[in-house]
Amino acid sequence: MTTSSRTPLGVTLVDGGANVALFSSTAERVEFCRFDEDGTEHRTELRNRTGYTFHDVVPDVTVGTRYGFRVHGAWDPANGLRHNPAKLLLDPYATAIDGSYEWGQALFGHDMDAPEQLDETDSASAMPKSVVADRDFDWDGDTLLRTPYADTVVYEVHVKGFTKQHPDVPEEIRGTYAGLAHPAAIKHLTDLGVTAVELLPTHQFVQDSTLADKGLRNYWGYNSIGFFAPHDEYSSSGTAGQQVAEFKAMVKALHAAGLEVIMDVVYNHTAEGNHMGPTLSFKGIDNQAYYRLVEGDEANYFDTTGTGNSLNVSHPSALGLITDSLRYWVEEMHVDGFRFDLATTLTRQDGEAEKHSAFLDIIHQDPVLREVKMIAEPWDTAGYQVGGFPADWSEWNGKYRDDLRAFWRGDEGTLGDAVQRVLGSPDVYEGSRRSPLCSVDFVTAHDGFTLADLTMYAEKHNEANGEDNNDGESNNTSFNGGIEGPTDDGAVNDYRDRQRRNFLGTLLLSAGVPMILAGDEIARSQGGNNNAYCQDDEISWFDWAAADRDLLAFTTSAIAFRKEHAALRPLWFRTAPGDSESTVSVLRADAQGFEDGDWADAGNRAVLLVLQQGDDTVAVLLNASDTTVEFTLPEQPGGGSWALGLSSDPDQAVEDGATTLLVRDASFTALV
Repeated sequence: MTTSSRTPLGVTLVDGGANVALFSSTAERVEFCRFDEDGTEHRTELRNRTGYTFHDVVPDVTVGTRYGFRVHGAWDPANGLRHNPAKLLLDPYATAIDGSYEWGQALFGHDMDAPEQLDETDSASAMPKSVVADRDFDWDGDTLLRTPYADTVVYEVHVKGFTKQHPDVPEEIRGTYAGLAHPAAIKHLTDLGVTAVELLPTHQFVQDSTLADKGLRNYWGYNSIGFFAPHDEYSSSGTAGQQVAEFKAMVKALHAAGLEVIMDVVYNHTAEGNHMGPTLSFKGIDNQAYYRLVEGDEANYFDTTGTGNSLNVSHPSALGLITDSLRYWVEEMHVDGFRFDLATTLTRQDGEAEKHSAFLDIIHQDPVLREVKMIAEPWDTAGYQVGGFPADWSEWNGKYRDDLRAFWRGDEGTLGDAVQRVLGSPDVYEGSRRSPLCSVDFVTAHDGFTLADLTMYAEKHNEANGEDNNDGESNNTSFNGGIEGPTDDGAVNDYRDRQRRNFLGTLLLSAGVPMILAGDEIARSQGGNNNAYCQDDEISWFDWAAADRDLLAFTTSAIAFRKEHAALRPLWFRTAPGDSESTVSVLRADAQGFEDGDWADAGNRAVLLVLQQGDDTVAVLLNASDTTVEFTLPEQPGGGSWALGLSSDPDQAVEDGATTLLVRDASFTALV
C-alpha cells in the first residue's frame, strides 16, 4: 500500500486508491466521506497527521468518485470555532463539484433561531459533492500566449450570456464553455479584433437562498466556494468532472484563435457569509485560519467585501490556498491571467492595505505567477487604491471611467482630467515610475450601465431585482439625450449613436490597456438595469437579433486603427524612462499650447492631442462642447497633409492640404 503524504492537499489518485489530505489546525478528527450513486455514504477516518494536516490513503477512490469531509472538533463560536461533524464539507482543493443546495436548517452549522447553539441535522443529502476529476487532457502543444500588454484589447464577457441566444451556436451548447469555444462565437471575437477574453467568475459558486426565495439567480458569480473547480452549470457535457475537460477545451480553442483567457477571480471572500451564514466548507474545517475574525469578538467576521466575510490572507494556509489555486489554473488549465475582484482586501494583513503585503510579495517572486497577467480591481468597501499596486500589476482604472463619462456628458471643468486619462493617467502612475500599461481603461463594465444604457437612461431601472430600485449605483454620470429610454426621435438617436462612438473611440485611442464590456459593440441594453447580478435571463443575455451592425463596424475599425498605430500604444509616458523628449503635445483648438488660464476655464471642452511614437503620428481632436469647434491643424511631422483616420461623426471629411477642421459638437476625429 502506498504511504500517505500531507501534500498535495486534496485528493490525488495513487495505486490502490487516493491520497487524501486536509489542513485543519483546530480539528480533532477528520473523516473522508465517499458517496455511491444512490447516495450511500462510506466514511474513512484519516489516520495520519503531520503538522496540522490530516492525511491517509483511501481505497476505492477513482475518477468520478463523489465525496466530502466531516470534521470533528470544538463548537465554540465565541472563540471562532465552528466544527460540526453533522455537516458534510466540500474539499477546498476539489477540482470539480457536482450537485445543488437544498436550502434549509441542514446547511447551517448553528441553530437558525439560536446562532450560538450547535445544529445536529445531517447535511449530506442537501449538499453538492466534491468530485475526483480526470486530469488527463491532450493539449496538443498549447501554451500561454503571453500577448504584450501594449498589444492587448480586453473583452469582459460572461460565458453563459454571450452565447445563450446566439443563433449560430447549436442550442445544446449555448451558454456553456463549449458554446464560447464554438467557431461562431470565436469568429465574432476575432472579427472584432480583441485579443483577450476576461471571463466573469467561473470558479464554482453558490446559488444562494436569498435570491432563490425571490425566484432569481446569481448571474455574475461573485459568490465562490470552489477555487479549483470550473463552475458546473456552464458545462454541456456533464457535471461529474466533465466540466474540467470542457473548460480546457474552451481555453485550447480560444488560444488557437489567438485569444488569451483571463479569469475574474474572487479570492476576497466565500459564499459562507457571516456568523449567520451556512457551513459549506472552510467555516467547518478551520474557521480561524480561513477567515478574518473580529479581534476580541471572534463570533463575528471582519468584512471589507460587503458579503459578510473576508479571507484571512495573513494566515499561511489561506494564502497558500489562493496561490495554489492560481498556479493550478495557469499550469493545468492554461489560463493566461487573472483579474482580482476587490483586490485591495487581499493586501490587508492587519486591517490596512499594504503595497508589500504577503500576497503581493508571493506573486512577485513566484516563477509561475509573475509571468502571467495580473489585474487588480484596486478597491474594496474600506478603501480606494488606484495607483497603489506594484509596477508588475495593472489596475482597473476607475478614474478613467468617471472622468471620460463626465467629459463626454459635457460637464464643465473636466477637460484636464480627461486629457490625463487619454494619455494613460500619468498623474496616477508616472510619479512612481509606472507605465501607462498599468492602467486598464474602461468606460463600462459588468457592474453598472451598459454603453447603450449609459447614453439612453438618466436614472437606473432595477425594479426586476426585487429591491424597490434601491440597489445599484445611483450616480452613473449618464445622459439620455433628453428622453428616458428608447425613442423614435431621430435627433436624440443620432446624438446617442455619436456618444457611443465617442466612448468606444476614445477608449481605443487612449494610452493604456483598453477593456470593452461585451455587447457594447452591438449596443446591448439591459433596459436601464445597472445591477443585473441576479438577472440570469434576457435582461443580461445578448440579444443578437437586435445587434447594432453599424456600431459593430465602427468598433472593429477603431480596434484595427489602434493596432495600426504605435503612437496609440506607448510603453512609457516618454520615449524611454528618463528621456526628456516628449512624445505628446497637448494643444488648444487654435493649435497653441495651454496656459494656466485655459485649464481654469470651466467652459473649455475641446483639445487637440498630437501623439508620436517613432515615425508614427496621430492627431486626436476631442470636442465635448455643444457647438461645432474649428480646430487649427498643426504641421504634419512628415511634411505632408493630414488625412482622416477615425471619427465619431460619419459625415466628417478632411480636404487635402487643409489647415483647419470643423469638428461638430460632441464628437472626436483622429487624423494621420
